[in-house]
Amino acid sequence: MKYIGAHVSAAGGVQNAPVRAHEIGATGFALFTKNQRQWKAKPLTDENITGFKENCEKFGYTANMIIPHDSYLINLGHPEKAALQKSRDAFLDEMQRCEQLGITLLNFHPGSHLNKIGEEDCLKVISDSINLALEQTSGVKAVIENTAGQGTNMGFRFEQLAAIMDGVKDKSRVGVCIDTAHAFAAGYDISTDEGFDETFQAFDDIIGFDKLLAMHLNDSKKELGTKVDRHESLGDGYIGWLPFKRIMQDDRFNGIPFILETPNMDRWADEIAKLKEFAE
Repeated sequence: MKYIGAHVSAAGGVQNAPVRAHEIGATGFALFTKNQRQWKAKPLTDENITGFKENCEKFGYTANMIIPHDSYLINLGHPEKAALQKSRDAFLDEMQRCEQLGITLLNFHPGSHLNKIGEEDCLKVISDSINLALEQTSGVKAVIENTAGQGTNMGFRFEQLAAIMDGVKDKSRVGVCIDTAHAFAAGYDISTDEGFDETFQAFDDIIGFDKLLAMHLNDSKKELGTKVDRHESLGDGYIGWLPFKRIMQDDRFNGIPFILETPNMDRWADEIAKLKEFAE
């Protein structure tokens, strides 16, 4: 089974996200549990928490179908002590919000070295940041998203994701989310059968499919290996439909949420229907 949906709005309260997911025919969804462009947010209310759980139950969404994304401001590899602590505090808050809502996955970008520390040092700082959050929470897995490698962002190679996970003490609570547009921009050519096979064989060898906990399904506005993160609607970019059809028909990808972050929200229902058609 594949849980196919999109990153829906939580405007008006997180309890509205399951409703919006249902309206576009989604069988899984992503959301922000707070404003993603602010460091601090009001705590979740009892109304938020109860409403979210009730609407998830009403529309048949269980925890393994839902994967929130944390704030874009957070940098768990920040080279400066004060800024790193600010990011760690914000990440812990995100994890605790997931606990409150009964969500078991939290997706996040690993972090950036900002040309102030070496890449290996940055990867270790990210691992340490994850360890601190896991020690203070329970039941929520940290799901590291691959990046396009834009700027000084880490996590654009499978080896970097593996290195971060290797530094996490509780291996049962860490995994990855592969974004197709990010992978393509980072140089993994999933747009052809040969490239698709090579990419996911490398993924299995370096990370393992048992650690694939979610995927973001996006086409790319930019060409292969440009390291530029620009999403496009499925089939309209340089990736094309081929890998999305193959993913939907490959049992190695079963049992996880597949989240659209494509730019035209008006097309989400059609994209979800197309993916479901491939899966069937």
